[in-house]
Formats: sequence, C-alpha cells, structure tokens
Amino acid sequence: MESDGSAESDGSPDSGARSADEVLDVVDERDRVVGRAPRGETYAKRLRTRCVFILARDAEDRVFVHRRTAGKLVFPSHYDMFVGGVVGAGESYEEAALREAEEELGVSGLPRPVPLFKFLYETPEHTWWSLVHEVRCTLPVSPQAEEVAWHAFLTEEELADRLPRWEWVPDGLEAYRRLLEWRG
Repeated sequence: MESDGSAESDGSPDSGARSADEVLDVVDERDRVVGRAPRGETYAKRLRTRCVFILARDAEDRVFVHRRTAGKLVFPSHYDMFVGGVVGAGESYEEAALREAEEELGVSGLPRPVPLFKFLYETPEHTWWSLVHEVRCTLPVSPQAEEVAWHAFLTEEELADRLPRWEWVPDGLEAYRRLLEWRG
C-alpha cells in the first residue's frame, strides 16, 4: 500500500490518486495523531499511518476482487479482495472509506461503507492502523485501467478456492483473515 508517485488507487494504503508528497497523519500505537509527514517519508522511515479496507459486494452478494497492475511499486500484479487506501491528513476513516471505494470502483453515489473493526497491521517494513469496512455496490463498476489489470465479482466459495492459488497483497490477506475470524 505505497505510492510510486503516480496516480494510484489499488486497495492498499498507497492508493487514491495521490503522490509520495501527500501529507498523512502519523499515529501512535493507540491510533492517536502525533504528527504529519509526506507519504514517501512515512514509508521510508516506517512511520505508522492509517488506512481503510472496504469489502465491496454486488447485489448478488459476490465480492469485488481485482489484480493490481504490473507497474505498481508495491505488490505489482498481486490480487486483492478489498478496495481502499490511506487516510489523508485530517481525514476521517469514514471519509476515506467512501472516497477510496468510489475511486477504486469507478462509481459515484455509493452508500457510506459500514465500519466493522479496526486492527494494527505491522511487518518489519510497514505499519498502519486499518479500519475494515463493507459496502454494497449495485452500480456498474468501472475501475481505472492504470490501477486494475483485472477484476470480477466472486462468490465466497470462488474466493476461498483462489486464496491458496493466487498471490495476494499481504495486508489485504491479513484483513480478510481477520474479517473471517470476526464473523465467527
């Protein structure tokens, strides 16, 4: 979920037609704002930021799944079952979720995504607070070709079948694992 400076919207914190110069809130281990820094600096210094994950379902309850383009700086050509991205400086999780969902799905007029749960994603390279949402998208989607190489709405069974066979973005896979646990 990092940006190469080009316009991006890919379900990772690097998405949302934003550049490495975009200013983000830096937060602590309790998700309190402790400063601000350009996106590129937050990645270079592993500063903790915020992001949103939105599971988009169609009218038939299928999940929107996409493959990132090969030109992505982070996780090129990986699959993701979420749309989403970073929360901008001063932006709420809810504002970011709606903005990111509409940008990535290529629609306008979505209902507000419903927040489900929050977790801290941490690896040796990355750290961000993540708020997982869900939204129903009954509109025809039109993802940006420069962001999405392939997309489809898959049933839960089709998605489960592809989990071990496809290469997934690690944070999206972790969010999905936690979503399944959360649902019990």
